[in-house]
Amino acid sequence: MNNGKIPTSAFLEMRKEVLNQWITGKEVDLDEAIAYQASIKAEKRFSARLAKAIMEKETLVQPRAGVALPAEHIKLLKHLQDEGTADLLPTTIDSYTRHNRYHEAQTGIDESVRTGKSLLNGFPAVNHGVSVCRNIVESLNVPLQVRHGTPDARLLAEITLAGGFTSFEGGGISYNIPYGKNNSLEKTITDWQYVDRLVGYYEEKGIRINREPFGPLTGTLVPPCISHSVAILESLLAAQQGCKCITVGYGQCGNQNQDIAAIRTLEKLTKEYLGRFGYRDVVVSTVFHQWMGGFPQDEAKAYAVIGWGAATAVLSGATKVIVKSPHEAFGVPTAEANANGLKTSKQLTVMLKDQIALETPLLVAEMDIIEKETRSILEAVLKLGNNDFGRSALRGFEAGLIDVPFAPAQCNANKALPARDNNGAIRFLDFGNLPFDEEIKAFHRQKLKERADVERRDVSFQMVIDDIYAVSKGRLVGRPR
Repeated sequence: MNNGKIPTSAFLEMRKEVLNQWITGKEVDLDEAIAYQASIKAEKRFSARLAKAIMEKETLVQPRAGVALPAEHIKLLKHLQDEGTADLLPTTIDSYTRHNRYHEAQTGIDESVRTGKSLLNGFPAVNHGVSVCRNIVESLNVPLQVRHGTPDARLLAEITLAGGFTSFEGGGISYNIPYGKNNSLEKTITDWQYVDRLVGYYEEKGIRINREPFGPLTGTLVPPCISHSVAILESLLAAQQGCKCITVGYGQCGNQNQDIAAIRTLEKLTKEYLGRFGYRDVVVSTVFHQWMGGFPQDEAKAYAVIGWGAATAVLSGATKVIVKSPHEAFGVPTAEANANGLKTSKQLTVMLKDQIALETPLLVAEMDIIEKETRSILEAVLKLGNNDFGRSALRGFEAGLIDVPFAPAQCNANKALPARDNNGAIRFLDFGNLPFDEEIKAFHRQKLKERADVERRDVSFQMVIDDIYAVSKGRLVGRPR
């Protein structure tokens, strides 16, 4: 693990091994790739579109989408662009590629060609290579981002950035802890330092690539202070390697007051910590992920969840919102359902464009507690690693000072346990080893006691179980029946 910016000579030497992982790595010529990126017009660059949104105070809409074959993938994205009116487009990568299993991805491509339908759950960009990626970029009118879930995304980043994508999502923590069981955190942070150094290299050559840590983590009752701490650490790691355009994210929790407070504090704290360590020239934007938990099977009810997320995103001042579809409960949506989720969200973002949530005493109080909790975690973690961002993250997880609820990773303590309070905001039932003082702990205990008193039951793990399934059953708080 590097404790500073990777020297250019060392980075260029590392690239030789990375590009040899699969045959399409030979297609990457870094100087030619930089020249290609320079030819992409501003309206198709992620960083430029985000900057415009910040200036005009608009919330952009972006879906998730990806299929196995290039022609079908282009057809899908064009539908989301033209019919769904997406402001930004993704290319969601398939699971084999996410695990660097390129031979199996190739089998999936071949079988998709044979059967005429996508047998992969995303687009295998590494197998298709640079020229195919460029064909996708050139077929569309809006900026494109790579979205995936890859612990080791080094070759994927090389191929897709050379292919003209102008934004790359993920991070060494956020694409480890929620996604796998046995991945070494030290290795994933190191591998993502390479990705960030690649983005930083493009930046040095005048090409701005947007970087976006994955905000929702497990997407299940994640308190804002946990996702904030991970996002800020990944932002520091990215900035250290030269990234200048960073989008920090947060997954909708459901209590609108808490969600608005979360986006506002996330932006504030990210800028604060970047500035503290000298990264004052980084442009920070925010992304709000619509509800990541269980969805109602009834389509009309699903639209209500989508609209609720879109409205909260706008009122929070988020730069963009990642949109769900009304078929969320059933798996991968059709192009039409995906476009409908976009249109629902776009209508809300347009209608509410000139409105923001007022800073009520409740909102100010929620922002205050999120800031206190997040600073408590980050200060303890940074101290443990002597302000070495990677080492701090590693030691912080080892000590349980950061603890992501319901994560499969063995390097995660899994001792902290969340539950909703009487108003649906997420609090801590069990603090594990989180470095909170007694004032913060007393706040959480009181909030859960208020709910227990209303429901006439004890504060217990049953609340957690009830809360996990509540939204899919039409409620936010898992009340006893």
